[in-house]
Amino acid sequence: MSITTEQVLDALKNVDDPDLKKDIVTLGMVRDLTIEGKNVNFTVMLTTPACPMKEMIHKASVNAILHFVDKEAKVNVKMDADVTSRRKDKTALPGVKNIIAVASGKGGVGKSTIAANLAVALAKQGAKVGLIDADIYGPSIPIMFDVTNERPPVKSVEGSNMMIPVESYGVKLNSIGFMAAPDQAVPWRGPMASKALNEIIHKTVWGELDYLIVDLPPGTGDIHLSIVAAVPITGAIIVSTPQQVALADTQRGISMFRLPAVNVPILGIVENMAYFTPAELPNNRYYIFGKDGAKNLAAKLGVPVLGQIPLVQSICEAGDAGRPVVLQENTPQAIAFTELARSVAQQIAITNAPQVTQHV
Repeated sequence: MSITTEQVLDALKNVDDPDLKKDIVTLGMVRDLTIEGKNVNFTVMLTTPACPMKEMIHKASVNAILHFVDKEAKVNVKMDADVTSRRKDKTALPGVKNIIAVASGKGGVGKSTIAANLAVALAKQGAKVGLIDADIYGPSIPIMFDVTNERPPVKSVEGSNMMIPVESYGVKLNSIGFMAAPDQAVPWRGPMASKALNEIIHKTVWGELDYLIVDLPPGTGDIHLSIVAAVPITGAIIVSTPQQVALADTQRGISMFRLPAVNVPILGIVENMAYFTPAELPNNRYYIFGKDGAKNLAAKLGVPVLGQIPLVQSICEAGDAGRPVVLQENTPQAIAFTELARSVAQQIAITNAPQVTQHV
């Protein structure tokens, strides 16, 4: 007896997306279904190429056909991704699906290092990624991507002069730091800084992006409010270290994004410098700055811990050398940033879930 489309779809209704809590048929994730005899071919369209559940969903899809339809079926499942978005107003940055703010309550917690490695990790997993360096007081992204001597070229687009982002490691970049020499101070007041930042956001040809990451200055101030007013932020990531003083500032940063006038979802907390692991003792962890501080704060505020990044000298060295450490394959620090990217993509998919539509 031949296999029917209805049989296949009914079987796949037993496969749930663990994050979205619905089956992949209802979510419209099953595409391009073809059946030839016992050969069943279809695509599962994930909500992000960085989906941490990719292998599990693939295996469950194959097993569902074999168990519920025909144990002799030849099942070919292609895993693809179409990053979701809940943006309704596409007036600003129409080609950008998700805008992610990376913030910290205080300086010195490694916020830019997190932003840079997150961007590269997402790009490595197949996403289209851009990164805005909005830290007007200490723009470091050009250094971390080894592009300090480059400047975004300008071209005319529909009668308006537009900047073309600098590209490095698969990430499109624009930075306040490109507006001055590396050793030149830029003593901007608030309105001047906000104007410059708006130029970077709206006068750059970003094209089609799955994620645009915005590396904000530390603290809470004019730039944060300007960003929220300028573009619809999908969610904010708050970077902290385990010390109590950093955690107190983190709580204030989260409170700012939750103000009714701001109203930006918190994707979660990243705990940087979470523990120290000596190179000669890779299985040992020493909690120099305290343990579980971010975990306890996250539980108190009802947000997830997206990742814990170790205190490793090579992370700093890689940033200074202009080659983000996530590019060092199979090292503990690269694995930590890869897992962070998957957690961020997962939280964005969950945030966008109410807008998922059916495509069966």
